Order: sequence, then structure tokens, then C-alpha cells
Amino acid sequence: MTNIYHEKDANLGVLSGKIVGIIGYGNLGRPIANNLRDSRVSVLVGLRDDETRDHAREDGFEPRDIKDIIPRCHVLLFMLPDEVVPEVYLETVSPALQRGHLLVFANGYNFAYGFVEPPPFVDVGMIAPRTIGAAVRTRYLDGTGFFSFVGIGQDATGTTWESLLALAKAMGSLRAGAIEIGLEQEAQLDLFVQQAILPAFHHVMTTAARVLLEQGYPPEAVVTDLILSGEFTDYLARAAQGGLLQAMRMSSLTGQYGIFSRLPRFRDLKLEGIMDATLEEIRSGDFATEWAREYENGYPRLDSLLRAQEQLDLWSLERRTLEMLRNQ
Repeated sequence: MTNIYHEKDANLGVLSGKIVGIIGYGNLGRPIANNLRDSRVSVLVGLRDDETRDHAREDGFEPRDIKDIIPRCHVLLFMLPDEVVPEVYLETVSPALQRGHLLVFANGYNFAYGFVEPPPFVDVGMIAPRTIGAAVRTRYLDGTGFFSFVGIGQDATGTTWESLLALAKAMGSLRAGAIEIGLEQEAQLDLFVQQAILPAFHHVMTTAARVLLEQGYPPEAVVTDLILSGEFTDYLARAAQGGLLQAMRMSSLTGQYGIFSRLPRFRDLKLEGIMDATLEEIRSGDFATEWAREYENGYPRLDSLLRAQEQLDLWSLERRTLEMLRNQ
């Protein structure tokens, strides 16, 4: 049975006298650093030369170069983009590692696919929030906390779990709950959602918009009903509270009949085969290799894909509708 940890399972005293280094101060590094500090954990912020330091200073930190904080810190939290972590680790972090250091990653990606290979004398763990960075901060402040996945990659000292859970508690995650999972499985789940679910959702929404617009429905009404109204967000929020079935049961009887009676039509889309193939690319490491090559070459395919998406008429309709609604 899977272990799920809550605040009673962690002791913040484990972090007493220890300094936590935050490497990177972006969408996730910033809220994590502030949450830890508000939990009375000693924090240092380390940044690359090309990163802005204004936000860290605004928040009351004194940002330093990454190489300067490593000797002073007992714990190092990597809060950089996945594709950047290996280079920073190899060039800056690895040469300065000492016995007993705890390396904590915000997901299992680089450890799982071998882009980062820590020496055997350090501890390696993961705290992977299951929400966006802004929510990590707001849910800490409002007391609800956020779900996360936690796992151990290496336990050289025999104390990794207690340190990891203490960090998760200080971040605010254990208020909601932290689920134990292997770093490899976390990385695979994360990529699967990005590559098998979000593309399907994107395709369904853009196809629906095209069908409705071609049949003469007002563009502003189409964009509002599909995207801007927040109906799907509310639906997922209900699912997060009571489960997907309960969310569907909260629809009107007309809605419930429409959902369940038309559901078999979509089984003919062969989604299972598409998802199986996608998962195999993830588990085999093929996607990780592809993305590493894309980063090394300066993101040429990503730039091309983004340009193609930007040409869709739907986005101009979306912007126009937003402007019309805001000007009322």
C-alpha cells in the first residue's frame, strides 16, 4: 500500500541548524524559498549569472552565485528548468559536493534518465509539487497546503526520509499530503500527463471551436463557453474534492445522460493505443533523449511548433473576446 505523509509524520527540528540552498528563483524556486523562510528554515538563494536577482532582493534575500552557497548549505534544492539542471550540476555543483549533502529535486526527471548522477556519498531526494508555483505559495498562506510526490534516490546517511519530510512540511505540502513514489515513476507520470492528456484536451477544444464556428455560432459565445467561462476549471475543482464520478453526478440529469450516453462514441478514437505508444516513448527514454537534443540545438522544433500554433485563428478570437469582456 502506498505511503501518504501528513504533518504529524514530520519534525521540523530535523532542520534546526541546517541551511537550505535554493538553486534558481523562478516560478517554483521563489514560492518554495519564501515558504521555507516563513517556516523559520535558514535559506540561501543561489542564482546563475544570467538570472535576474531583483525578485530575490525584493523578497528580502541576498542572492549569490550558486558556487558560493554550496559550501555553506547542508541541503540543495534544484529549482531550475529540467534541461538546465545537468549543466549547472556538472559544472558548478558536483565539484563542490561534500559527504552528507542532501540534493533535492523538484521532479525525478534528471535523476531517472541519468542526466544527473550524484556520487554515492550524498543523499538524493525529491519533493515534486502537483500544482503550479503560484499555488505553492498561496496554498501555504491560506493554510490548505498542496499535494506533492516524495521519494528517495539515494540514502547515504540513513536520514534522508526525516530530512525530506521535514522539508515537505516546511514548504506546506504535508498539510494536504505527500505521496511516496519512485523518482522514475514520478518522471514518467509527469511526462505522460503533458504528452498524452494535455494534447488530447488541446485537440478536443480546438476541434470543437472549429466545428461550432463553421456552423455559424457567434465567435464570442464559442470562445466564452469553451474557454473563458471557467466551467471546465470548476468541473475539475469538483473532481478534486469528491472524485471524477461525483463531479459528473453533480451535473444536471440532462448533462449526465448526455455524458454517459455519448461516451461510447469516443472509445472509437483508439486513445488507448495512442497513450500506450506515448508511455513507451517516455519509459524507454526516447523522449528524454529527444528533448536533450532539442535543448542542445537551441529549441528549433519547439520554436517552429509554437509559431504554427500562434497562427490559429482561435487565439485572435480569444484575445478579442477577452478585450470585449474586460471593457464592459
